[in-house]
Amino acid sequence: MEKTVEFDAKGCYSYKKISAVTLPILVSMLMEHVIGMTDTAFLGRVSEVALGASALGMVYFLAFFVLGTGFSFGAQILIARRNGEKEFAEIGKICYAGGFFLLVLSLILILGIKFLSPVFLPHLIQSPAICKATIEYLDWRVWGLLFVFGSAIFRAFYVGIAQTRILTYSSIVMVLSNIVLNYGLIFGKYGMPEMGIGGAALASTISEVIALGFYVFYTLKFVDLKKYGFEHIAALVNPGILKKVFSVSCWMMLQPFLAVGVWFFFFVAVEYLGERPLAVINLARTLSALPFIIIHAFATAANSLVSNLIGEGKISQVWRLVNKIMVSAVLLVTPLLLFYVIFPELSLRIYTDNPELISASIDVTYVMSCASFIQIFAFILFNTVSGTGAVKTTVAIEFINLIFYAVFVWFVIVKCRPTPAVAWSTEIMYQGITALLSLLFLLYGKWQNKKL
Repeated sequence: MEKTVEFDAKGCYSYKKISAVTLPILVSMLMEHVIGMTDTAFLGRVSEVALGASALGMVYFLAFFVLGTGFSFGAQILIARRNGEKEFAEIGKICYAGGFFLLVLSLILILGIKFLSPVFLPHLIQSPAICKATIEYLDWRVWGLLFVFGSAIFRAFYVGIAQTRILTYSSIVMVLSNIVLNYGLIFGKYGMPEMGIGGAALASTISEVIALGFYVFYTLKFVDLKKYGFEHIAALVNPGILKKVFSVSCWMMLQPFLAVGVWFFFFVAVEYLGERPLAVINLARTLSALPFIIIHAFATAANSLVSNLIGEGKISQVWRLVNKIMVSAVLLVTPLLLFYVIFPELSLRIYTDNPELISASIDVTYVMSCASFIQIFAFILFNTVSGTGAVKTTVAIEFINLIFYAVFVWFVIVKCRPTPAVAWSTEIMYQGITALLSLLFLLYGKWQNKKL
């Protein structure tokens, strides 16, 4: 296990500690991003229909995926708080209760998606070809919920106790298996069947099975199970503990579900513009993923470290910590965004070899880069709010924001039918409102003595 933390002279976590927690999260997310990159890169060489359908399928899947990861994120806040309070034996109970709930939730969602999506999606997706390909993708991808939810509770445990190195190892294992399986199942290589878009979905699902197995092996081998209360397996179905976890996690489930739900609405609106604009937006989405996961890594570290810091009674150091994290994120993300702006064609060529598609995607790359810069401050501040335990506030912020977002998407995209670059400007508005509302709460809200 990793060494514990260093503080600066004022009792705040040092830059060294921030890096020690953030770097493994970042590497793991970068590795996981390669899965989306390989899906897009391979399917971009199959057809524009496959590329557009994979975008819709991924976002649709993500709307249900974030229910589980949102729940685990709430569990992570509780784990971090107990870790800061040195109540280590309670952590295993939280993990058991959370894992049991996620198992039941995954089974319900799998059945619902399998049976309802073929009825629901044809009413939303205009192109029959894209609709058919999207359903084919989901038929295989949906089974991944069972395993990715299992991995989510392990991730919550390791991030919550600020020992994140395992995230890197697990992600490397998952990505390597996904690349091999993706190539084999999409194109029919290595003796595997040629499945096209369905092969991309199946490859991701099998890779998640492998990753979960690795988490289980590592935990049994290297974690002090007794210290963290994992011998209390009765907590698996303990109503009191589950109620405590759910009281925090239900809000963390609702917030990302609302966000991704509207994000899916955005992609459906763009699909009405045609197959080419949808393919362009999918390229922008894939290109934006790299700066996003860097930002997400710092935001996840902020959430965990803020909760730990409050648990240790060092509330006065929260703003100092958040400023350090934002400075670190700006220094890392800005050069990447400048590269996108200066060399857009080179950046886009990673994902497609279609010169017309590349040319059509340059303007949206500029807009996406601007939105991603604002996202640095928005996402870190937003996750700081949740790290304080004010999870209802995060839902309120998201709900207010999404009203503006949905109205903007309806009138600007559906009614006016703009270019993809103008369509992506919705992200600038979304990130700006998130940053403003989060900042106002942290400055004027009552979060300093929030109990969990």
